[in-house]
Amino acid sequence: QVQLMESGGGLVQPGGSLTLSCAASGSIFYINQMGWYRQAPGKERELVATITNARSTNYAASVQGRFTISADYSKNTVFLQLNNVKPEDTADYYCTAAVFTTDQEMGVPPLDFWGQGTQVTVSS
Repeated sequence: QVQLMESGGGLVQPGGSLTLSCAASGSIFYINQMGWYRQAPGKERELVATITNARSTNYAASVQGRFTISADYSKNTVFLQLNNVKPEDTADYYCTAAVFTTDQEMGVPPLDFWGQGTQVTVSS
């Protein structure tokens, strides 16, 4: 129904910057919210940041002030700017979207879709 494709992961040195992108495609009627989660080795998946269609944002305390989420909902795309990265930011980063699909019945909540993930490694 809906596919999410992340890009932009890679190796970055501590204190460096990286930008992740995620584009949604498929049977999209309206995207209510997009966001990023991450999962480090041996740890549970955790919220990084979200942004609503009204541009309201929410950040995890661990990334507040260092990461910036933005979106272009005309292109169904969300971005995550990572600044001043730390080794503890090393993780697989997953894009998510809450989507009203074109074949969805009226009154039904949006469906959550996930990307395959992109790896971010912070190391010198």
